[in-house]
Amino acid sequence: MAAAATSGAQMAVIKPCVSSSRKSFMPSRASFSTDNQNASWKMLASSSQLASAKPSVQSLTARPGKSVKFVTRAMSAENENKPLPGLPVDLRGKRAFIAGVADDNGYGWAIAKALAAAGAEILVGTWVPALNIFESSLRRGKFDESRVLPDGSLMEITKVYPLDAVFDNLEDVPEDVKTNKRYSGSSKWTVQEVAESVKQDFGSIDILVHSLANGPEVSKPLLETSRNGYLAAISASSYSYVSLLKHFVPIMNPGGASISLTYIASERIIPGYGGGMSSAKAALESDTRVLAFEAGRKHKIRVNTISAGPLRSRAAKAIGFIDMMIDYSLENAPLQKELTAEEVGNAAAFLASPLASAITGAVVYVDNGLNAMGVGVDSPIFENLDIPKYKQS
Repeated sequence: MAAAATSGAQMAVIKPCVSSSRKSFMPSRASFSTDNQNASWKMLASSSQLASAKPSVQSLTARPGKSVKFVTRAMSAENENKPLPGLPVDLRGKRAFIAGVADDNGYGWAIAKALAAAGAEILVGTWVPALNIFESSLRRGKFDESRVLPDGSLMEITKVYPLDAVFDNLEDVPEDVKTNKRYSGSSKWTVQEVAESVKQDFGSIDILVHSLANGPEVSKPLLETSRNGYLAAISASSYSYVSLLKHFVPIMNPGGASISLTYIASERIIPGYGGGMSSAKAALESDTRVLAFEAGRKHKIRVNTISAGPLRSRAAKAIGFIDMMIDYSLENAPLQKELTAEEVGNAAAFLASPLASAITGAVVYVDNGLNAMGVGVDSPIFENLDIPKYKQS
């Protein structure tokens, strides 16, 4: 939400020393329990077989003298085209770039994990100032528990790129940013440069995910938001998607999919969600429809956005009252349960898959149905009505 409505703010990239094309794949079966906590994974798997990581190790140089190991997933030619039972979300042989992953508790991470569980190869873009911490956490195994997939293997990130989606190319970067040590230590982190690096390293992608949002004045009411604060929110949270798609769509394979994350504040009043962030989300949804037409006609790419409910992520805490928003949802949504990041990730995997081949230009609500409500039933005015109340388990 705000600096926060998605899983993180802007995000960034590293340049690896290896080039990779489509890999060969080794299959394995995933087994799923009937535990409630694994229900969303079962829905994603849809009784299908999932590719487990049979890693071949690559070395990636993030900085001079610094090496990071990455593993690439793949399927054997023998099983790659073998039909799967039912209606599986099957993304084997697909490559995804997720812009906006800086930790393991936001929607960006959950989407990456769901795509990986369905067999996709994962590339991520991480905001430059957060890059070192993110990479260090990956190397030290801090995220290992969060990386576990339904088949017991770990989600592997083939490559991490430094990315600041506020800047389209080097000409847009102010001198004070160019000389900032956090940026000068990274190479090729503007949107154009990252797209070019991905093309050089991998040739093409199939899935593009925008999980970026930032509103420097999100805690201010709109009437108190400065012009600079308002435009910064639009730039980081809305135009960044236009820019990403503009630069990545030339290297996206026909039939590919692009997904962003929005929030109900785009169309309803959410007091406290300020700084122009509600306007930025409204712009993002409007742009989704126009981009769906343009990218669909010119490149055969589908463009959708997910309107996700409140999540207790690090980024969401920037608005200052995320716990109250989650409590409100629990009391008033048709489904009285706390939304999980995995549920949003599963919806993204579906939208990126051939199962959603006719869906584009859509705002898909993943919020336990809260978007459908017209009034808050937790109000004392409804206390005498026979309305089921949320009970904390």
